[in-house]
Amino acid sequence: MADPRSSADPAIAVSDLRMRYGDKDVLVGVDFTVATGSVTALLGPNGAGKTTTVEILEGFRARSGGEASVLGVDPARGDEHWRARMGIVLQEWRDNGKWRVRELLAHFADYYRPYTEPWGADELLELVGLTEQAGQRLQTLSGGQRRRLDVAAGIVGRPALLFLDEPTTGFDPQARREFHDLIHRLTDLEGTTILLTTHDLAEAEKLAERILILAGGRIIADGSPDALARAAATTAEVKWMQDGVLQVHATEDATAFTRKLLATDDGAVTDLEIHRASLEEAYLTLVEQFEAGETDSAVDKFQEVTR
Repeated sequence: MADPRSSADPAIAVSDLRMRYGDKDVLVGVDFTVATGSVTALLGPNGAGKTTTVEILEGFRARSGGEASVLGVDPARGDEHWRARMGIVLQEWRDNGKWRVRELLAHFADYYRPYTEPWGADELLELVGLTEQAGQRLQTLSGGQRRRLDVAAGIVGRPALLFLDEPTTGFDPQARREFHDLIHRLTDLEGTTILLTTHDLAEAEKLAERILILAGGRIIADGSPDALARAAATTAEVKWMQDGVLQVHATEDATAFTRKLLATDDGAVTDLEIHRASLEEAYLTLVEQFEAGETDSAVDKFQEVTR
């Protein structure tokens, strides 16, 4: 079987995905693809269907309808060889705290060996920043160290596709930065495809080149963080200092306004700043429009801006 990292086909392809529990529709026609080697963030309010979508893609939940392909396989029919090409980092994971860190990773690596060449324990420990904790028991690790171990366990088999659920919960700022560096290494050097679910919108904006927003059981926005921000914003705020006085101007065309300002300032303009909507502002705007029953207008505006 060809290595999915070298494939031009999408790592994930979903069409008209539907899920019903009893008389409640959780997913009502979800459509998206995830490009091989990319980092995609799946965002949405609680109850939007994110967990259900990911569990279907991981092969842990049967869908009610629609089509899904993950690494070229229908997840409902995935075998052990298919599962070995995926890594999963859950938001919470329980295990025996008496295991030692290196022993646990070596134990997990043995499961992958019939299907792939896993990371060596010491190499993996260095990758996730746990070399000094290699001989410690799990119950002695700090919250941040424990989360790094969760990530190590998820990537021990060198997955072609990695699912991350709130991956930096419990990380301090330094550990979060190191984790982000790890994600970039996995995508840039290993070619790993990553689907990330998170409530940390700043993290999604930093890591993901593509954002999917799920609400009401369907995708209401799909694009880059910048495209989403432009779709949500009606104006940009331009700030500058001129003759020692702070100036603030709101404009729908920040580029044209700034060019005109700089062409006529005679060098008097300093400390120029342009503030556009962030991903967080875009996300909140789109979700609020959806909850107010304005879904179609929100989606239409997004498509118009990103065309």
